Amino acid sequence: MAVSRQSLSFICSGLLLALLGAFTRADEAMCLDCHDPDSEPAMHAIANTVHGSLDGGGAATCVACHGPSTDHQDDPEEVAPGVSFGPKWTSSAEARSASCQSCHSGNDQMLWVGSAHQQDNLSCDACHNPHQQQLLAGREQAADAVCLECHTQVRSQLHLPSRHPIAEGKTSCTDCHNPHGGLGHADLRQVSLNDNCFTCHQDKRGPFLWEHPPAAEDCALCHQPHGSVNEPLLNARGPALCQQCHAAAFHPSQPYSSESLGGSANQNMLGKNCLNCHSQIHGSNHPSGARLTR
Repeated sequence: MAVSRQSLSFICSGLLLALLGAFTRADEAMCLDCHDPDSEPAMHAIANTVHGSLDGGGAATCVACHGPSTDHQDDPEEVAPGVSFGPKWTSSAEARSASCQSCHSGNDQMLWVGSAHQQDNLSCDACHNPHQQQLLAGREQAADAVCLECHTQVRSQLHLPSRHPIAEGKTSCTDCHNPHGGLGHADLRQVSLNDNCFTCHQDKRGPFLWEHPPAAEDCALCHQPHGSVNEPLLNARGPALCQQCHAAAFHPSQPYSSESLGGSANQNMLGKNCLNCHSQIHGSNHPSGARLTR
């Protein structure tokens, strides 16, 4: 039976589309053929997150973070995916973070390279689980709990009598620190510790007519940011703290100590001690406030 040119053209087009479809299916990632929801429900939790729609969802989402992993598909028992986050195989910290930074490279993440955590060979997945929906970070915990898993000394300081209200949820580690990197010491969000403190304690910023030099230089000269046995977060109780600098400053030069709490207790040892008179300890704008008394 003779075949018209139009029919032949239609048949050839159909065959070509079928061949292209076969090649496309062969090149497609087949992640979900093995990693099914029944055996790995935690892995499929990504479908409920913003990551679940990467590159259209499905196996394309897997490829977006783990790479094509063609060799892994051919031999899934012996060959790792292109980028693996564990637990069976684990790529280098650099490779894992690079996968995340292919999207997350701006805002807070801009300073990751050279940050304290990056230099300690940590990767993004040390704190984040990309398969879980989290607002602040972390795995199944609040962000502060994730920080304190490693920063155990800070965790102990946060149980001291005078501390920042992190346990109450009124402030957070990330209010002061950027875990992805900072411009100054300890990955602080501001360049200096004082600028960091002043974001909340604006009344201490100045400039003042009469400055207290250590207050303007570094808050940590007098205060312990994470917690202290002395109110308010002081490194030592006054007047011991004050007399570290003011050994003979317009007062008798004898050091005030617990011995001064005898029968005739000195007013400089009671109440707020030195602050009983020098109440404007951070600075004063009063014309007669040269001694920070008013």
